[in-house]
Amino acid sequence: MIKDYSIYDLSGKEKIIFYSVGYMCIFIIVYLFYHSLLLAVSTGVLVYYIMPYIKKHMAEKRLDALNMQFKDMLYSISASIAAGRQMEEAIVEAESNLALIYKETDPMMVELKHMRINIIENNESDKPLLQDLAYRSKSEDINDFVQVFNTCRDMGGDIEKMITQTVDVLTEKMAIEREIKVLTAQKKVEGRIISVMPMLMLLALNICSYSYIEPLYETTAGRLIMTAALAATVYGMYLMEKISQIKV
Repeated sequence: MIKDYSIYDLSGKEKIIFYSVGYMCIFIIVYLFYHSLLLAVSTGVLVYYIMPYIKKHMAEKRLDALNMQFKDMLYSISASIAAGRQMEEAIVEAESNLALIYKETDPMMVELKHMRINIIENNESDKPLLQDLAYRSKSEDINDFVQVFNTCRDMGGDIEKMITQTVDVLTEKMAIEREIKVLTAQKKVEGRIISVMPMLMLLALNICSYSYIEPLYETTAGRLIMTAALAATVYGMYLMEKISQIKV
C-alpha cells in the first residue's frame, strides 16, 4: 500500500538508471559548452538536484494511472451493486474483475487488495477505507466521489445512480484531457527539438569549423557568452515544459 501518492520513492534500479543517464547528459552538455573535462566531471553531480523534479513527475504519472484505474473500478462496482451486492462485496469483486486487465503491481490493484484484506479479515467498513484512499491519493476525482458516496449513504440516496453519473463525469473529463494531450503533443515535440537545436549546432561547429568558435572557449568574454547561452537553453526547456502542462 502506498502511504502518500504525492511522494514517489525510486527503486534501486531506477536510481541507478537515473543517476547514470543524468550524469552522462550533464557531462556531455557541460563539456560541449566549456571544453573543460574537470568542470564537466564536477558539474555532473548536479544530477542529484534534479531528482526532486523526477520524483514529482513520477508521482504525477502514478496518480494519473490511479485515476484512470479508479474509473474502471467504479464500472465494476456499479455493475455489482446493480446485481444486488453491498458496497463491501462490490469492492472485493472489483479486484478479481480488474485483475483481468491490470497487473498486481498497478496502483488500483494494490489498493483493492488492501481493501479486500481489511474487509474480509478485519471486518472493516468500506467508508473509512475509501476515505483513507482519498486522503492518501490527494486526487480530486477520488475525493469528490467519496464525499458524494458518503452523503448518499447517510441520506439514503441512490448509490447505483450516483456511481453511474460519477463514471460519466470522469469519462468526459478524461476524454477532454486526452484531446488536450493530442493537441499539445506536436507542440511539445517541436519545442524539445528547438531546445536541442543550439546544442546540435554547437556540436556541428565543433566538428566542422572549430577555428570559427575557438574564441568562445579561449577567452573570458567567450566563456561568459557560452554560460549565458547554456542558461538560456536550460531556461527555455524548463519554460516549454511548464507551458505545455495543462490541467483540466
